[in-house]
Amino acid sequence: MDGTRGSGGLLVVDVKVLRRDIPWETYMTTKLITGTSLQLLRRYDKKSESQRASLLDDDGPAYVRVFVSILHEIFKEETVEYVLALIDEMLTAIGQFSLVFMLHRFQASFGLELRIVYWSTVDIINCNLDIRRVVGIMACIEGLGKDKCLTTLLWKGNWFIQEKSCKILALILSARPKNQYGGAMNGEASDSKSKVATIGDVLRGLIEWLCAQLKKPSHPSQSVPTAVSCLATLLKEPLVRSSFVQMDGVKLLIPLIVPVSNQSAAALTSSQPSQPSMQLLYETCLCIWLLSYYDPAVEYLATSRCLPRLMDVVKSSTKEKVVRVIVMTFKNLLPRTTFGAQMVDLGLPQIVQNLKAHAWGDEDLVEALNQLEEGLKENIKQLSSFDKYKQEVLLGHLDWTPVHKDAFFWRENITNFEENDFQILRVLITILDTSNDPRSLAVACYDLSQFIQQHPSGRIIANDLKAKERVMKLMNHENAEVTKNALLCIQRLFLGAKYASFLQA
Repeated sequence: MDGTRGSGGLLVVDVKVLRRDIPWETYMTTKLITGTSLQLLRRYDKKSESQRASLLDDDGPAYVRVFVSILHEIFKEETVEYVLALIDEMLTAIGQFSLVFMLHRFQASFGLELRIVYWSTVDIINCNLDIRRVVGIMACIEGLGKDKCLTTLLWKGNWFIQEKSCKILALILSARPKNQYGGAMNGEASDSKSKVATIGDVLRGLIEWLCAQLKKPSHPSQSVPTAVSCLATLLKEPLVRSSFVQMDGVKLLIPLIVPVSNQSAAALTSSQPSQPSMQLLYETCLCIWLLSYYDPAVEYLATSRCLPRLMDVVKSSTKEKVVRVIVMTFKNLLPRTTFGAQMVDLGLPQIVQNLKAHAWGDEDLVEALNQLEEGLKENIKQLSSFDKYKQEVLLGHLDWTPVHKDAFFWRENITNFEENDFQILRVLITILDTSNDPRSLAVACYDLSQFIQQHPSGRIIANDLKAKERVMKLMNHENAEVTKNALLCIQRLFLGAKYASFLQA
């Protein structure tokens, strides 16, 4: 689909579709539309934007019924495209008050139960609509039939039909009254079948289609941007978050988190669009931010490559809105599960320092960076506690968590290693003998070298505990990380603390 815009802000392809002459009289003759519908269509079709706006203000609900009826009764592709373009144009053109109000009317037409929303006189005056018209529209709408034609159209027809159905559905669903269903917090569905069931079915149907577009796009360059843009609008809904995670959709977003300059290369090995944009990257990061409020999504993000990918983007991006949404995501994730340790280990504190050096115009971004910096400092303090380190060593599975290379930790806690007759030091030496995990062996060698350097009697104690023999065996280990840290440990064992400070890890 041509993404360029013509006059009035419409896409070029929309303009071409709306130039078509639809045989409304023939449809009435074959009883696919009524005589009343034909009269309404003659008044509305091919009229100017101002004339259409006036007609919608005067008799909007009737036009809603006509458009929905056509989509339900007529299956000719050219006509379906035309009506969808009319609906999209209508939702785009009408004023703010009319937009929200008419969207509520569409919800009824497409089978979504709703509560009538009563607007104050001030709201009506501010939107330049008189009370008589508003009351007239509200009185005409009740009792519209249930119809899920848009959900059905998502899976049928060409890309134009699918994309328009998606866009219209997303507008309808995102603008509905938020008290319309009794959804529980954090994404859990409500037990209220009368409200949630119908809306939930439509939402889940749309999310299923969006996930399908991310997996196997209907359009080579527009399916993914359309799906991500729609998700960025809808994921603020708890029910949408729940459905998206249940459909395993989070993993479909992770490959899209790459710097714009690198996205084209990534697209060659995936089903992503061939010409990604900064907007796609921003909306993908916006989706991740929205998901960071939902526990089951956070659990998945913790086991994915999400964090390093976000860091790669934020290091290279100068676009404020992209940086802002990523920083806000970091803030949300920092206190959750193992994210704090990962952030410190991946060098986020330094990245934040670099970002703070920029002259950002967004005050919210500057404040968020300051808050993230303080959160990271507090996290480092917590991660550097000897109790946490002790727990990690006693479990026997070591990794390069921030504490191991934190000079402050070793200076402040070196005497704690003397507890229980050097219990922790003995366990480290045991790990050198018993572990088959290269990472644990490398970290144990490094920690032992730190003890030797920092403790006044470190070399003597380590030799008394037969550490040298264990470390020597690892000098020929097949893993380079292990041999590197074993060599460092041996050097400190032989040279002692006086010369160890000159050695580089």
